[in-house]
Amino acid sequence: MKHILDRPIWSALETAHADLAEGNEKARRYPPSIVPFAASADDTPESLDALENLPSRAESMILVESGPIAIPPGLAVVTEASLVQMVAERPHERLSDSRIQPLTEADAADMLDLATLTKPGPFTLRAQSLGSFWGIRNEGRLVAMAGQRMRQTGFIELSGLCTHPDFQGCGLGTLLFRFVASEIASSGDTAYLHAYAANTSAISLYKTHGFALRSEMNMRVVKRRS
Repeated sequence: MKHILDRPIWSALETAHADLAEGNEKARRYPPSIVPFAASADDTPESLDALENLPSRAESMILVESGPIAIPPGLAVVTEASLVQMVAERPHERLSDSRIQPLTEADAADMLDLATLTKPGPFTLRAQSLGSFWGIRNEGRLVAMAGQRMRQTGFIELSGLCTHPDFQGCGLGTLLFRFVASEIASSGDTAYLHAYAANTSAISLYKTHGFALRSEMNMRVVKRRS
């Protein structure tokens, strides 16, 4: 039986993030100004045709699924990668630390600067449209952050975890990771995340903090053929 997280983009756009969805019942995507995620409803020719017609010629889309990803003939694969999907095995106790502050639209430019520097994954000025983010500042400078991205019924993705190179090794990333996981648990949802399969150090850290491997995942970045 299929799990709701096997096709996380489609299931998010069908449930908790349906209000953000562009497209129709055959293929949907998030607004590119928020995050370039897209998915077809299934692998039928009609759905793949709808997926192919979502992006403009200048746009790329990211597809993520647990199984093989069917690519419409009119789209070309630009990048591909193997991911792992991990899910919190146990609820994280509520964590409090005065250094951690909620991030708002006023922080968007600083958040994008930090994400551009550290490359935690696709990130835009409108990332907060997906969920809450928190950060730590040092002398006014945003030096670490983490937040929430995709949502499905009962699940929230922990994402955007990054620390400025000048402050790595200080435990800020781990602190924010634990904090966001605890916030998700306190809402009654289960936290999950994605990591590159080759990033064994990050995977080991996540396991230490109560996350377990749920599935191997495939990622494809596609764009229209010229």
